[in-house]
Amino acid sequence: MTRDSADRPIAAIGMRLAATICLTIMFALGKLASERGVNLIELLFFRQFVMILPVVVIAAMGPGLVTLKTARPGAHLRRGAAGLSGMALNFATIGLLPLAEAQTVWFTTPLFATMLGAWWLREYVGPHRWGAVALGFVGVLIVVHPQTGLLHPLGTAIGLAAAFMVAVTSILIRQIGSTEGPLTTVFWFGTTSALALSLTLPWALQHHDPQTWALLIGVGLTGSFGQIALTSSLRLAPVSVVAPVDYASLFWTAALGAWLFGEWPTVWTWVGAPLIIGSGLYIVWRERKLRRIALAAAALAA
Repeated sequence: MTRDSADRPIAAIGMRLAATICLTIMFALGKLASERGVNLIELLFFRQFVMILPVVVIAAMGPGLVTLKTARPGAHLRRGAAGLSGMALNFATIGLLPLAEAQTVWFTTPLFATMLGAWWLREYVGPHRWGAVALGFVGVLIVVHPQTGLLHPLGTAIGLAAAFMVAVTSILIRQIGSTEGPLTTVFWFGTTSALALSLTLPWALQHHDPQTWALLIGVGLTGSFGQIALTSSLRLAPVSVVAPVDYASLFWTAALGAWLFGEWPTVWTWVGAPLIIGSGLYIVWRERKLRRIALAAAALAA
């Protein structure tokens, strides 16, 4: 399957918006389940296991189950390990931080992606983008505002580690996306991680009431559709087109946090978040501009 590139930007933005809504609901349900005694291993397992069925059904009704085959198992294992680590850190974060503050810390993912591009992929990062990275982390310091003691320092550290792992996963997804479709990528992510987590279930699995099981199933379903929409958006348009949509999730998390948990974002969140968001948007805009310059130069040289 070939990438559709920027031919369908409206569809890509719609997919990305759907992904932010689904994943925000997933984390809210996960937080509710944690408050009812669900441990992290259970949460991760049902998040990954439940999402396999919708992927199989969608594949069977659409392009066919043959599309779930892969010739790159090693790449999917690496993506699965990174993705599962990021997911574990994400769920650990929401256990320690309010939803809106956790989401704000996760907005540092583009900053880490820029750093990884320079260190891992050997991409050139100029002073403009390094300045944006520095400004973004100043925003994190404002959100955390250690003097107030309002936010858990360990939760902030785990949230930053989660953003770092999500950035690693994004790079791996881009590499896999050159040959693998969204359903294939999500299917193998769910399958490999669910198999690994199942080894720990004899010690982690607990008895729960029907409402708690419903929450766990909800985590898996919303995570499944969110993951499919997220991966699909990257195949329908470049990152520079869809990435800004991610910042809408701050409003969803703030609303759900206030409604379900009585968590109202601090004033420092609203002061620091624009710096983090602005730095991320500037990095996306700068990368898009440099890509256009490079393409124009290549066209002139041809």
